[in-house]
Amino acid sequence: MIYESAVELHYLWLPLLGFVIGLLATMIGGNGAFFFPPALILLFQVEPRVAIATSLAAVIPIGVIGSFEHYRRRNINLPIGLSFGAFGLAGAWLGAWISNAIDPATLITTFGAYCIVLGLFTMRMPKKKGYKEYTPPESFQEIQRSQMPYIAIFGLISGAVAGLFGTSGTAPVLAALLILKFPIRLVIGTSVMIVFINALSGFGGHLILGEIDPELILWLGSGAAIGAFIGPKLLVNIKPEGKEGKLRFLFSAIIIAMGILLIIR
Repeated sequence: MIYESAVELHYLWLPLLGFVIGLLATMIGGNGAFFFPPALILLFQVEPRVAIATSLAAVIPIGVIGSFEHYRRRNINLPIGLSFGAFGLAGAWLGAWISNAIDPATLITTFGAYCIVLGLFTMRMPKKKGYKEYTPPESFQEIQRSQMPYIAIFGLISGAVAGLFGTSGTAPVLAALLILKFPIRLVIGTSVMIVFINALSGFGGHLILGEIDPELILWLGSGAAIGAFIGPKLLVNIKPEGKEGKLRFLFSAIIIAMGILLIIR
């Protein structure tokens, strides 16, 4: 059903939040949905199921604009992206159903635990070496039979995470694409497309099963769309090498902190 919340003054911060996350998400891969539910729950006191549906809806503009911009720059492998998306769709609907079947307190605690586990995993992930230079997608168009188990398993997992927690499910997608040895720009661009499909599928499930808040979606999505438009343009001038270890540690620490706050809330 449609959930209407009163427009409050602190909601004016939502476009800025959306802009920052949309900008960064399209530069590192994904759509930034991981950060939306904790922010809505912890900072804006939004009911968990509404926060999850709002997050999925708000990142749809990021997915549309980000995918289009990456496709224009030949950073997307369509066959792989569509194959991941097909399995992700099934997973997202399953996740949305589970999300609406459990009580809000359990949902928040489970999400918090997921944040902590993901943060610890990311923190301990070995540093990637030997980034390949940009390679045109034409070199990666054919899907090999040996790739299908990775696509199916990681696609289902990423979709289920998106539907259950309102996040992007980016981590399983990035892991699979890196395992398949894709060049880094194709990893980033293709993952943006895949998690867009996950978000669209998950939001469709929550639209039928759960609650949405049009006011929150409008405030959050407007800023996210602008950030998603700018991100791929900045990516052209940024090399994947650099202070990766420090940034990954900071990213992991933020995720773990959010997980702890969600659990003790």
